[in-house]
Amino acid sequence: MARLISPIALLAFLSATPAVAFTPAARKCPTTFIRSTAVEAETTEATASAPKKPQLTRFDRLKKSWKGPMPNVDTSGVDFSYGDFEAILDESLVAFNRNDIVKGTVVQYEKAGALIDIGAKSSAYLPLPEAALLQGQTDGIEDLVELDSEHEFQIISDEDENGQLLVSRKRIQYAAAWEKVASLQVTDDVFDAKVVAVNRGGAICLVEGLRAFLPGSHLTGRIPDDGLIGETLPLKFLEVNQENNKLVVSNRRAVVEAQMADLSRGDLISGVILALKPYGAFVQVGGMSGLLHISQISYDRIDDLSAVFNPGDAVKCMIIDHDKVNGRIALSTKTLEPEPGDMLKDSGRVFEMAEETAAKYHERMEAERVAREEAAREIGLGLGDDLDDIGEMSDDLDSVLS
Repeated sequence: MARLISPIALLAFLSATPAVAFTPAARKCPTTFIRSTAVEAETTEATASAPKKPQLTRFDRLKKSWKGPMPNVDTSGVDFSYGDFEAILDESLVAFNRNDIVKGTVVQYEKAGALIDIGAKSSAYLPLPEAALLQGQTDGIEDLVELDSEHEFQIISDEDENGQLLVSRKRIQYAAAWEKVASLQVTDDVFDAKVVAVNRGGAICLVEGLRAFLPGSHLTGRIPDDGLIGETLPLKFLEVNQENNKLVVSNRRAVVEAQMADLSRGDLISGVILALKPYGAFVQVGGMSGLLHISQISYDRIDDLSAVFNPGDAVKCMIIDHDKVNGRIALSTKTLEPEPGDMLKDSGRVFEMAEETAAKYHERMEAERVAREEAAREIGLGLGDDLDDIGEMSDDLDSVLS
């Protein structure tokens, strides 16, 4: 079993031993992250000849604080060498494996990364591309991690010949981001995201640091142009596929959900004829579309829908049914006709009187509701008397049988 050496014991051991006995052989500084040929070419001769700062391990920092051996100390009985101590120190170090998650402290900046103390024999190296999930084009390592700050890191390499490991903070953030978007998909919550780019098919949004595609067909009331970049939009997910690194979002779903929350049966709404079909007309209402079925246009029979509407016509309709889950609404103009057939004779007059007709419709519906409740109450009272008689007959039968 490995023996653990405390810092106090180490200082005592170093202080009790002549300094000459503890002069270790020169050790190579752990290699730093490989610079590209282009970067090396730009380095000046003076910079190249300047000595590099050595990487400090925990042992190196502890040794620097040692003030030298204590005078007049008898070390003849010490049966312990520097090599023995280093062997025990190596045994006491934790073994690190690729993909392990470890805590570490940022101890030193380098041009293309940072040194991280994770408790290994040598400081681990954090390359700039692995420092954070979200990085600006001009961000340096000092913009992404602060000196002396502590973070979780994922080990992404085996030890090199100097015992140095490569670590990543970005990959931990990436995994956490996918976990968050998966949760948003399950709960089907609305969330906000910023548009960072546009293309022919739609726009690109950043969701928890991940790039998501917003199809143009799911963008409400806008077209995907440069003016959209930088705007924050309410969104819902259409697809979350981590295996294929695919996120698809919808602005229309989020807008429709907000609008549907304020809609009720009997509401009067304004819209525009979007398209005509053999079975009816689709009406654009804000960010959603509703179906005005051919049977709900007029009390009179309609043989040719194009004789009543054209795409682009402004209309007023009453909501007769809605499905808030799927964002569907059923509409009617028939309920707005002052007289049966008015939609075929003069639809403009129907729309002018829509508010008045809708108010009368609600009054009529309320009167019918009250009448139904009154009828149900009277039926209940009648059944109550009959049930009392049946109860008395049952009691008499029980007394006879007993």
